Amino acid sequence: MMKTQLAFFAVTLFLPIAAFAGNAKTLKVVEKIEINAPPNVVWAKVDDFGDLGEWHPAVKKTEILAGKNNVKGAVRVLTLQDGGTIKEKLLSYNAKGMTYKYEIIEGVLPVSSYVSSVTVKATKGGVTTVVWKGTFKRQDTSANPAAG
Repeated sequence: MMKTQLAFFAVTLFLPIAAFAGNAKTLKVVEKIEINAPPNVVWAKVDDFGDLGEWHPAVKKTEILAGKNNVKGAVRVLTLQDGGTIKEKLLSYNAKGMTYKYEIIEGVLPVSSYVSSVTVKATKGGVTTVVWKGTFKRQDTSANPAAG
């Protein structure tokens, strides 16, 4: 059940990006989901920067290209189900605080200045809240004819 909830949550992470890609200003998106499981169990599912495909249905494979997994500066490449790729860099990682932050370096999404964070936190009654926050700008596709 938790994997299904995380998968639904994961799909919602790409939808706001597509919906707002036509706007040139910096946009901020916040998505939250509550999961009926302890925070440490939920964190154990989402904490691995080197394996987003474990819980994100759009990701076929994740590879660490540089640095050490879950250590600031690590670079991963996500291969999406359709074959597209996204290269991301880990900006911060706090296992105790159950949060990490990353940026897109390059990829198929029509965005620039993309920075996101994932945070897992306990809420009332044994429920855990997962929060994804992202900021980004519309990518200027006029400079890259292949992108549009």
